[in-house]
Amino acid sequence: MSNGANDTDAKDIGVRSVDRAIGILDLLAQGGWRTGAEVARELKVHRSTALRLLGTLERHALVERDRRTARYRLGRRLAQLASVVTGEFDLRDVARPVCERLAAAAGETATLDVLVGDVIVPIEQATASTSVVSVSWLGRRTPVHSTASGKAILAFGPVAVRERLLAEPMERLTPHTIIDRGELEAQLDEARRVGIARTHEELEVGLDAIAAPVFGADGEVVAALDVSGPSHRLRAAVELDRLTRDGAAELSRRLGHRGKRPET
Repeated sequence: MSNGANDTDAKDIGVRSVDRAIGILDLLAQGGWRTGAEVARELKVHRSTALRLLGTLERHALVERDRRTARYRLGRRLAQLASVVTGEFDLRDVARPVCERLAAAAGETATLDVLVGDVIVPIEQATASTSVVSVSWLGRRTPVHSTASGKAILAFGPVAVRERLLAEPMERLTPHTIIDRGELEAQLDEARRVGIARTHEELEVGLDAIAAPVFGADGEVVAALDVSGPSHRLRAAVELDRLTRDGAAELSRRLGHRGKRPET
């Protein structure tokens, strides 16, 4: 009986924390910056509780803190999450012709991938008629660290999201999967320098991929454009880097992005 009661108490505490976290988001949605003390007062909780919840939300990039004033406001990741929920079909419609042209030019499979929680999910795909691979990736959930799209989104996405995901255990899916954080961070640095990320047999043996980030009108990463195919073919495709970058840049422009790639 006591164990059951403890489980119930733990669940109640968890639900209460979620309710309070949502309350914080609702409060910050009213606009302006607020201190931890102001949030605590509005939610009628202790200041330490408010700061703990704000810290958790900040780690997930759902709120952001001005380090100079210690005030909080809504984080930019909310726009990314909203775009997945409300704009996925619009994003797919815009991306479809870009994926088709890229697949035809590369002779491989092109996918548009988004970050959903802690995994990469393809939401649009096109396959060239000459491709020897006919796998459908749509809806398949894949780890961030072992996919080119995941690396591209990590490299160009919010620092808080990158830190959170890099802190999680990395599963070795093939002998080539990178599970060392330092090695992966070096690849992300390189991706930011050249504008693309790549994998070599890290998700599946014999499969390589190249991906470039796709930016929305606000300059934030909303997806990644990915080309995948047999390792021997992708390594021999000298134009594939440029084709992938150009495809992602075109899609970014279609989504309203006009600026340069943001610094991260």
